[in-house]
Amino acid sequence: MNVTGKIYGINGPIITILGNLGFKMSEMVYVGEHRLVGEVIGLTKEQTTIQVFEETTGLRPGELVEGAGRALCVTLAPGIITNIFDGIERPLQLIGQQSGAYIPRGVNVDLLDREKKWDTKITVKKGDILTAGMIIAEVPETPAIVHKVMVPPGMEGTVISVSEDGSYTIEETLAVIRNRAGEEQKLTMTQKWPIRVPRPIQRRYPADRLLVTGQRILDTLFPIAKGGTAAIPGGFGTGKTMTQHQLAKWSDADIIIYIGCGERGNEMTNVLEEFSRLVDPKTGNLLMDRTTLIANTSNMPVAAREASIYTGLTLAEYYRDMGYHVAIMADSTSRWAEALRELSGRLEEMPAEEGFPAYLASRLSAFYERAGYVENLNGTDGSVTIIGAVSPQGGDFSEPVTQNTKRFVRCFLALDKSLAYARHYPAINWLTSYTEYLNDLEGWYGANAGADFIPCRNELLNILTTESRLNEIVKLIGSDVLPDDQKLILEIARVIRLGFLQQNAFHEEDTFVPLEKQLRMMKVILYLYDKCKELIEMGMPMALLRENRIFEKIIAIKYDVANKDLYKFDEYRQMIDEFYRSLLETNA
Repeated sequence: MNVTGKIYGINGPIITILGNLGFKMSEMVYVGEHRLVGEVIGLTKEQTTIQVFEETTGLRPGELVEGAGRALCVTLAPGIITNIFDGIERPLQLIGQQSGAYIPRGVNVDLLDREKKWDTKITVKKGDILTAGMIIAEVPETPAIVHKVMVPPGMEGTVISVSEDGSYTIEETLAVIRNRAGEEQKLTMTQKWPIRVPRPIQRRYPADRLLVTGQRILDTLFPIAKGGTAAIPGGFGTGKTMTQHQLAKWSDADIIIYIGCGERGNEMTNVLEEFSRLVDPKTGNLLMDRTTLIANTSNMPVAAREASIYTGLTLAEYYRDMGYHVAIMADSTSRWAEALRELSGRLEEMPAEEGFPAYLASRLSAFYERAGYVENLNGTDGSVTIIGAVSPQGGDFSEPVTQNTKRFVRCFLALDKSLAYARHYPAINWLTSYTEYLNDLEGWYGANAGADFIPCRNELLNILTTESRLNEIVKLIGSDVLPDDQKLILEIARVIRLGFLQQNAFHEEDTFVPLEKQLRMMKVILYLYDKCKELIEMGMPMALLRENRIFEKIIAIKYDVANKDLYKFDEYRQMIDEFYRSLLETNA
């Protein structure tokens, strides 16, 4: 029989019960006559503390609290992909059909459709010995994703009966196994898993494979490894959400989990509408065919916002266990940290810097450490890549969430408001951003992008760094006093900034750029630099080099050369050679 108690105190989403009545830490509970969903977060001899994931208005002391006898779990089965959930995996579209635009308190809906029948192909037979993670059936969940039904962790045994191929609901028995104790256990499509517990793996691989995004500044200057972690901090209007949209649409992950954590309702609505219209460039179908959205807007209860991050992570780990590569877009972890701060304040805990709880760093590390490229229990390889947006107030990167996030991510993509206001997108500052994956990925680049990719990348970054130093001089005394070789560096840096780093998400050819084109663009820019440097060394003035408008023509390559017409780069090299010869002839 489940444990029950009575409410003693209510403080926003935090309620207390006097005494230790037998509740367990992290146990899921039902609160009050509306049976609001909550979770035990504190136990002492004197009282039990519970956070409620729904609005507590109208609750009163003396109402009943009933334990569920298990931790807060998500339901894992076909039907997750294409769905839109709130922070505790309740389907928002179904709630909308039943209750309208707002979620009523205590709404009771199935987390996944229990009536729908799925075409199922059974992949095991009678007598097979099954262990945790082994695939027992395959279900076409969407045109893009085949759902692989697995033996839940902790279960193993010999198959004593098995169903035939056909259509089944997520709760119908597909196979029956007998474990070592002689007990019979039924296997269905459904698993339950506690959101705060990482799913088990065999082993973890090093982060030595690139998450290809098609975004030049990422793939070239600041690469993210598949199974890696990245943070995108930036103030209001700097393009965090748009950058994550581009990563969701173009990265070579199999499945996208987008977590809208504490964002504005109208912005989340735009995300939902846009994702439902986006066409997947890989399959030609809708991008939603391999996407799950978790929407927890700023007006939803803060406790559910805190849980939404873990809900998305658990869904990602489940699909990783099938052998898929999953990318999580968390927008934004700052709102999640603010939920932690509010709950901590209600619990009267000692605050740390800027009122955030002292355990902010450990919570952030536990979140990002669940990323990784791994070998699953069934022998397949899968990965979870976490890309978290950070929204520091006033764009101040010295605040606690940004600083603590930097400790636990290996790729830091700092968005710059001055770049954003100058309409330079993506507004990633190449001087304050960094990646620690470059050395790990060097072998991958050599095998897949060419041996000269990294040297070209390093030379580009060196030119940009030199430009930054020269700009300090220019601010003091102007550019006219610089020698021509330094003026050339400033001009080539402008070509790199406008022609390579700046990328148009709405242009058909520029929204996604394959690695081969990125390398060819770098080579053409550096070839122009080498030829111009030779001319400068011969005494040619920089003003003469600018007259031909060769620099503007190279900047326009990103639009003028289609991704399928890479042979045209040879024409640009010829154009540079003609430019070089013509200057030599006219000034001979």
